[in-house]
Amino acid sequence: MIGYIKGRLLSKTPDSILVDIGGVGYEVYVSLNTFYELPSVGSEVELFVHTYVREDTFQLYGFISREEKMTFLDLITISGVGPRVAIQILSGITPSELKQTVVEHNVKRLQKIPGIGKKTAERILLELKHKFKSLKKDVSTEEYPDFTGDSVFGNAVSALVNLGYKPHEAKKAVSRAMERLDGSKLEDVLKEALRTMV
Repeated sequence: MIGYIKGRLLSKTPDSILVDIGGVGYEVYVSLNTFYELPSVGSEVELFVHTYVREDTFQLYGFISREEKMTFLDLITISGVGPRVAIQILSGITPSELKQTVVEHNVKRLQKIPGIGKKTAERILLELKHKFKSLKKDVSTEEYPDFTGDSVFGNAVSALVNLGYKPHEAKKAVSRAMERLDGSKLEDVLKEALRTMV
């Protein structure tokens, strides 16, 4: 099983990246939280990795931090939460904020993540509760990480639609975000748009 990779970043999109390791390009699925922290294309990147293997599937999921990988592994043990759903959850909430949400049993916060209904949210909170029982309610939450990166409007809208937001909501949020921002970096636009939607 592959648990860690280090190589040259060939390309990146909000949901997957391509990493060159010894002349072989590995496609790795990532959350938005990891995407925001990636270096520029052409730079060296290091990721903690989970290898997901099924009869007809071999996929790599990458994480910028060990904490995010461990949270992902906790999530996929929950009935009805596969790797794709877990990545979607981690695109809408940071690991530390998820812990805070579990401690507070905040069903509504999880329901704000596209594709997460009330029953799934309640199941996640119930099954993660024992893992985070030592945490207190005053655990500090994180804002989304700072962005670095490249790209624009169409890509930002596409990323939000892929996360489950409706096209008209995505376009409106991205338009508002771009009006507020000086530059037009994809990561900055996504950050601003998500803040208004979540």
